[in-house]
Amino acid sequence: MNRPRLFVVTPPQFDSDDLAARLGEAFKGGDIACVLIYMPDANGRSRQTEAEKLVPVIQNGGAAALIYGDTQAVGRSGADGAHIDSSLEDIKLAVESLQPSKIVGAGGTKLKHEDMERAETGVDYLFFGRLDLDERPEAHPKTLGRADWWAELFETPCVALAGNTLDSVAAAAGTGADFVAIKDALWQHPDGPETAVRMANEILERYPFEDAD
Repeated sequence: MNRPRLFVVTPPQFDSDDLAARLGEAFKGGDIACVLIYMPDANGRSRQTEAEKLVPVIQNGGAAALIYGDTQAVGRSGADGAHIDSSLEDIKLAVESLQPSKIVGAGGTKLKHEDMERAETGVDYLFFGRLDLDERPEAHPKTLGRADWWAELFETPCVALAGNTLDSVAAAAGTGADFVAIKDALWQHPDGPETAVRMANEILERYPFEDAD
């Protein structure tokens, strides 16, 4: 697929049964590359318990299941990888313990040299955008600027976080990022997850990569 793909982030707090049903609806809307189970305030036991319920739903939908900040829960739940946005040392440890059989993504950087340091560890992608901030209608200008810079110059795939409206998907895709991440734009869409995913994919189709045939 020679255009950006959708990177879905769960709400930070959720009921797993409800979210599993809504994920099932989302997959009916079209292509989703991966789903990040984002539970920043949960302890390890809760994160693992919720992941064990959600990972099969995500994988059955054809997407990779990633867990935020917890490499142990990845192995115990059968998830496909981890997203680490803490220290560089944490990222190195995740790469060492999970690759090559699992995915390791990194984020949470503020400076360009930090992006390059993380890429040098061999991570599978870099995530641009702050998951811990309240989302605005449009993607943050710094997110767009960093994703555009990275996509132009480096081989490590990158993810650009859009805003909380589907209109913001276009600007994120326009950076040349390999993936566009959405959170509230999906879960809070008035017409439901299926419609949100379908509309997001329609936008992404308009942004083929320059080297695409």
